[in-house]
Amino acid sequence: MLVPNRLICRVCDLCVATGNDVQFAGESGTLTFAQDVRKQELARGRVARNLAILLLLTAIAGVGRPRAALAQSEGSEGKDASLIASEREAITAPVVVDGRVLFRVRGVTAFPAADRAATIAQRIRVVADDGAIFPNVLHLVANEHWIEIVAGESIIMGVFDADAAAEAPGLSRQALAQIYLKKISSALEQYRAEREPVQLARNALRIAGWTFLLLLVELAMLGSLRWLTVRIGRRYQSAIERIETGTFRLIRAGSIWVAMRFALRLFALVVSLAIFYVYLHIVLDYLPWTRALSADLRALTVAPLLVLARESVAAIPRLLVIFVIIAVARYIIRLTGVFFSAIESGTIKFTGFAAEWSKPTYNIVRVLIIAFAAMVCYPYIPGSRSEAFKGITIFVGVLFSLGSSSLLANLIAGYTMAYRRAFHVGDRIKVGELMGDVTQIGLMVTHMRSIKNEELVVPNSVILNSNVINYASLSRKQGLILHTAVGIGYETPWRQVEAMLLMAAERTSGLLREPAPFVLQLSLNDFAVTYELNVYCDQPSEMDRLYAELHRSVLDVFNEYGVQIMTPAYIADPAEPKVVPRDRWFAKPAEAAAPLKISRNA
Repeated sequence: MLVPNRLICRVCDLCVATGNDVQFAGESGTLTFAQDVRKQELARGRVARNLAILLLLTAIAGVGRPRAALAQSEGSEGKDASLIASEREAITAPVVVDGRVLFRVRGVTAFPAADRAATIAQRIRVVADDGAIFPNVLHLVANEHWIEIVAGESIIMGVFDADAAAEAPGLSRQALAQIYLKKISSALEQYRAEREPVQLARNALRIAGWTFLLLLVELAMLGSLRWLTVRIGRRYQSAIERIETGTFRLIRAGSIWVAMRFALRLFALVVSLAIFYVYLHIVLDYLPWTRALSADLRALTVAPLLVLARESVAAIPRLLVIFVIIAVARYIIRLTGVFFSAIESGTIKFTGFAAEWSKPTYNIVRVLIIAFAAMVCYPYIPGSRSEAFKGITIFVGVLFSLGSSSLLANLIAGYTMAYRRAFHVGDRIKVGELMGDVTQIGLMVTHMRSIKNEELVVPNSVILNSNVINYASLSRKQGLILHTAVGIGYETPWRQVEAMLLMAAERTSGLLREPAPFVLQLSLNDFAVTYELNVYCDQPSEMDRLYAELHRSVLDVFNEYGVQIMTPAYIADPAEPKVVPRDRWFAKPAEAAAPLKISRNA
């Protein structure tokens, strides 16, 4: 096929024809152009139109014929219908003028369908803006391999066999060109009619009317919202007050009113946005310059909602599976809770399994059941296989691993303490330098009340890594031993000292008589002997009061018998023993208090 070199120059719309002929090989024979085409090439619109001509000539054999061969080999045109439709959507693009789709055209790799459609639409607009060209002058110019749609001296587009094959099997390019001609003629008439001053004035009036109607509707909605709020307040005031009273004022009437107002305003906002959307869709469609924006607005709003609705409907079977898994997991958790509650109450007993282990064990089993149910549900969660969902789960996992080290340590320590049974609620314990009564044992921390009525919150990891002294665990059966030490000089008989210490123990109320108190001689020091008085009690929470009363009794007894206590240090023998005579026991202001009852048989 002989193609003028100037034809190739028209492909890029930049070159100037040289007038030299170029040999172009093809299956359709040889095509020769006369030298007098030079004048026609320089005419208006001739330079740009040949881009589609050259590229689509190569598409005739490369696209149209293979498709026919495929249909002939399969022996069924019905089977090709879906293939042609899907292929048409993939390689065609719409020609849009003033927001209206006229028809669709196809393209090739070097000249995509979108570029060809944009070029044709631009040529239609140029012809429509030229008042010297009338729609009835549009005509067809037939060539060997294509048909041109021409308006005056301007070529709008070329129609090829490949275009006809893309539209429908068996459709000729002549018939398709006639259809395109009518569509373009109608588009030219409509393009010019919509830009007439009279039509623009009418559309402006219509837009003003719709705007006024929008304002009226919005004002009516605002008034209706206020009226509805007042009416609900008058009608349901007593019902809301009954709700507040029935919930013991956990739910305040003011909070209910705030929630109701928020719901009404949210509903009004949604309705207002819907009305405003309809208004924009109608108003933008009146003007040719904004009609495409009206179509885009529909695609940006309604289309995503439709996609969301379709995705939601498609996800219903998976959501049903998740619902069944959750229901089964909840049922198993309830059965497990009943089982461990029976162990805690003593209805069910296992050798070596303490009743207080039932609650922490139930918590562990419940977490395992929930984790297993979550693993089973994960593949059925909508969007679980998307990269975004995977990225979010990885991000959450990293945050949890970085920020939960101390959390997990305290949690594990809490369960470890529960199985160790180191102490119980109500026990008097000492953790490091902290001592108090246990009021609450949690998974993370343990609450204690000190002897000064202070609340001590100790992390379980600290308790797990510290020495714990439990004053109450053995006191219930064997009694807790309270002890105090005194230093007495060698000149005092040890038998007398031990007798006085036992006498002080007898005078102290709140101590156990069985087992009996006893005295130990701890050490023989340089200047004194250290004696330790040991007594039993069964109330560890009263140990501070018992110590105070025991020390008072020791002082009274040693003062009564004139024996000097040398604790804590000794420097020299005083001129007189350091004791308090009996006549000074109730010196002022002690004499104003009730006299101390001293009974040797306490």
